[in-house]
Amino acid sequence: MKKIPSFTIDHIRLKRGIYVSRKDNVGGEVVTTFDIRMKEPNREPALGQGAIHTIEHLAATYLRNDPEWADRIVYWGPMGCLTGNYLLMRGDLESSDIVKLMQDTFRFVAEFDGEVPGAAPKDCGNWLLHDLPMAKWESSKYLHEVLENITEENLHYPEQ
Repeated sequence: MKKIPSFTIDHIRLKRGIYVSRKDNVGGEVVTTFDIRMKEPNREPALGQGAIHTIEHLAATYLRNDPEWADRIVYWGPMGCLTGNYLLMRGDLESSDIVKLMQDTFRFVAEFDGEVPGAAPKDCGNWLLHDLPMAKWESSKYLHEVLENITEENLHYPEQ
């Protein structure tokens, strides 16, 4: 079988950042898939399941309510490898276009207090798998170490 494009990225050299993973034409519109990479693959521990699940709930809620971007959000969800998240957005976008949006999103998660939206048995398929303290810690770390100091190296996949 042919290797899918996301498996051709050099994960040994991949840094934390915001990357355009792919662009697809769907019904005459471009949908941009972003790789929101919070951990360096195979070089630091992956995100805990409870933390990434809570980040998913909080980030998806924030993004779908953002006054500027809400109508472009298609999907936010965790990667199977637990090193980051995928964000699908309507429009032909570049990583640099969403830096402020990601800063605001991760600041929201890092500073969140209260009940996690959708973390109830009737709203979530695994409502007990949440870890708000770790979601806040991981989001703060990503915000301060990567998003607030973003460079070109964190916005473009390493050359093959």
